[in-house]
Amino acid sequence: MATYSEYRRTMVRRFWMYQHDTFPEWQYYFERPFHSDGRPPVFLKKAAGCNVLINPAKNAPERELVLNEISPKERHRWFQSMSSSQAVAQSILGNLKVHDRLHYLAELTDDSGLPLMGDATLSRDKFYMEYDINHLNEPRPTSVDAFVAGEYRVAIECKLMEREVGPCSRPRLTSKHSNFERDYCNGTYTYQNGRQTRCSLTNIGVAYWQYVSDLFTWDSEVDHRPCPLRKTYQLARNILAACVRDDGTIVPDAGHVVLLYDARNPAFQDEGQGDEAYDTTRDALHDSRLLRKCSWQRIVGHLRKKGDFPWLVDQLEIKYGL
Repeated sequence: MATYSEYRRTMVRRFWMYQHDTFPEWQYYFERPFHSDGRPPVFLKKAAGCNVLINPAKNAPERELVLNEISPKERHRWFQSMSSSQAVAQSILGNLKVHDRLHYLAELTDDSGLPLMGDATLSRDKFYMEYDINHLNEPRPTSVDAFVAGEYRVAIECKLMEREVGPCSRPRLTSKHSNFERDYCNGTYTYQNGRQTRCSLTNIGVAYWQYVSDLFTWDSEVDHRPCPLRKTYQLARNILAACVRDDGTIVPDAGHVVLLYDARNPAFQDEGQGDEAYDTTRDALHDSRLLRKCSWQRIVGHLRKKGDFPWLVDQLEIKYGL
């Protein structure tokens, strides 16, 4: 099995080849020409949309529909990098939505054989990218990579070259952060720094632990060392996004989370950080079906069999090796 460093080198090499072959006049699109320092190519801000794969045969308005699935203000910090998971998600999921092919996702099963999208109704008017969750009382609501709304909800978390799923940020605060004194956590679910609650986020009103015990075996009334959310934060939060309604009602049988990942990435193979966080989260659920995962390779393979998006399948192979 390849190491993460080997995987990363292979991907970065592919990205530079893609830049060389697809953008011969690189200076109009990229920050710099080929460079062997291990960093992937990064698009100029004005050319960031070129990181999304769009059918070159379509006219400008149709191309804009795909680009508009994620507005410039919703782009992640590293969206301009070719290693951006948000860009590959927009390339695949955005095109499926715009071309009314979301039902292809419903034809797939997850890694364990469960229907990937469960009982969700997949339609363009209920599928969103960068969907804001407003009912968890976060000071700045963070968004879900993709979300299926309706009676049955699916929150989709998208990864590519990341080394982990998404841990809690509080243990990473340093004295340089203005909120360090109030919000720093040592990674345990215990009373700290004079707070009246065990969780730094609960202390400022965030509602995660109000619902956690209803969906997980994690007891909110006892200490935990380490905190169960420390490394599972993003997945656990997405489960709350899918299963807690706007009025605070918990509906565990009407939603789930899907993790999309690159099967070549060692972080999401046995004993990798991402795989460990996934297993830990799933094992702690009262109903393990609330969390499912599927590789990008499985989705692209399905598109290849359909023969419906030859241009997209070809470009995904050239750019990402999918």
